[in-house]
Amino acid sequence: MSKPSLDGAYGLKTPDDSISLYGEWSETYDETFAQASGYQLPKAVAHAFVSAGGVGPVLDVGAGTGLVGVALQDAKVSEIDGVDISALMLAEAALKDCYENLFEGDMTQSLDLESEKYSGIVSAGTFTHGHVGPDALDELLWVARSGAVFALTINTAHYKQLGFEAKFEALKDRIQGLTLRETPIYDERRQDDHSNDTAYIAVFKKA
Repeated sequence: MSKPSLDGAYGLKTPDDSISLYGEWSETYDETFAQASGYQLPKAVAHAFVSAGGVGPVLDVGAGTGLVGVALQDAKVSEIDGVDISALMLAEAALKDCYENLFEGDMTQSLDLESEKYSGIVSAGTFTHGHVGPDALDELLWVARSGAVFALTINTAHYKQLGFEAKFEALKDRIQGLTLRETPIYDERRQDDHSNDTAYIAVFKKA
């Protein structure tokens, strides 16, 4: 079983691997990863979403322990739901009291959510190696309303390699205004081979 670490997370192969690793990591994730590494993406995603005119109801994809939900709430966004593959991570998110609803769900499969429910879709740290690939964008467009604002992080090292660039090209008639802004994933607190890792924040609207 993978250890609860960034390298372990990047080495995930199956949804069951994710459930196992993040279940083990859930109670210490905020302290041993987010705080210790200076994890920047949750606040960056919330800022990008609000700057693009994003409003609720919004779905936080790969909500984990709720860091994006907190950042959205701090930015005065309301009506926040979250979905994650790990029930134990969602239990930690529930303690932050910023979500109206939390759903256990596998983003590599169909979500049991109604179509065109959300005016916004956000995600930090979910679209990357070993986690969720570009095909999940179809499902997210399904649950988003026309004009919904998306703000999603995609690891820059995997953007072309894992097919995200090609997927956005294939979706060009279903989305509009796509922008990609490269941003550091961590601040100076992370001092290892991942210190300089970056992600794109993909911001666009559903056509």
